[in-house]
Amino acid sequence: MKRKITMAALILLFIILQSTLCQEIAIASVKPNLLIILIVSFGLMRGRRSGMMIGFFCGLLADLFFESIIGFNALIYLWVGYLSGYFYRIFYDDDIKTPLFLISVSDLAYGIIHYCFRFLMRGRVQFFTYLGRIILPEVFYTLILTILCYRILYTINQRLSLSDNRGVDYFV
Repeated sequence: MKRKITMAALILLFIILQSTLCQEIAIASVKPNLLIILIVSFGLMRGRRSGMMIGFFCGLLADLFFESIIGFNALIYLWVGYLSGYFYRIFYDDDIKTPLFLISVSDLAYGIIHYCFRFLMRGRVQFFTYLGRIILPEVFYTLILTILCYRILYTINQRLSLSDNRGVDYFV
């Protein structure tokens, strides 16, 4: 129960930070994607199911706050969480190289999918312009914040894991 409350609070905190702080620290209207950091981090640390659930709820809230189409981000973030959860078994939690790589790939894929469904379908075919001015700077900006945020998320996950194990040992 403690884990669920903490995860709900983290999702709400990251949605609020995405809608407020990221708007203020945008450089040339490029904002970091904090939700990708949260989804991939917990997908790596907790597995496919957890990554998928966090991705779905982050995406649903992002759709409610930012988009006019409900379910678009929820579906993309759900897949990002699910696919990042595949690396759960081969991932060392304290190593930051894997999260950096997966977050950059996930943010790049998110940007390309977003471009395809939001711009390409409407006949705007300047992909390399969009890639160079929006997608790649967002990936770089997100990676910088990953270095700052990942250790905090790692510590939160470790404390939740300790409290989960303590709860099981308590009854034995």
